[in-house]
Amino acid sequence: MKKYETRALDTSTWQAFANLVEANNGVWGGCWCMWYHGNEAAPDDDPTAKRQAKERLVREGKAHAALVFDGDECVGWCQFGSPCELPRIHNKRAYLATDSALPDWRITCFFAGKGHRGTGVAAAAIKGAVEQIRKLGGGRIEGFPDNTEGRKASAAFLFNGALSTFERLGFKRSRQIGKHKWVVTRSVRAAR
Repeated sequence: MKKYETRALDTSTWQAFANLVEANNGVWGGCWCMWYHGNEAAPDDDPTAKRQAKERLVREGKAHAALVFDGDECVGWCQFGSPCELPRIHNKRAYLATDSALPDWRITCFFAGKGHRGTGVAAAAIKGAVEQIRKLGGGRIEGFPDNTEGRKASAAFLFNGALSTFERLGFKRSRQIGKHKWVVTRSVRAAR
């Protein structure tokens, strides 16, 4: 596995993030990782509008991510935020039916650029997100990964991450909310 560096998504790293997204067709045809922010954050389905909405949220400090760098190039990321910042999740009905207590933080999606999948980008991104959360006050973190054990799953479509990666990094299974979808949790203390 490669040794990566992580940095926070902010105005100083926006262009590196935008370069990665644009080099990969806006990610899944122009998503810009806006779905989890909800309709109010990006009511228009147009990729240009989503890009503008994402940049606005970054400038306002309302979009968080651990960006993964290989040298000066951003090669992937992991988006995280509070439930207010990221109100949408997959399998929400099952999620709320099994436990309605919300976490302090959510890790919602991942992306690794072409040529960097399967090289440790997701693990580096989770570590980076956890460290940023420590600096932001810590708390209980939830992720929503897929269990890939015993089945083929393309890394390109594991946008919520793999269960095994989360578990390797100290997250524990909380409950199953879909055929292959789990809620995992980890608590971290605030940085001193």
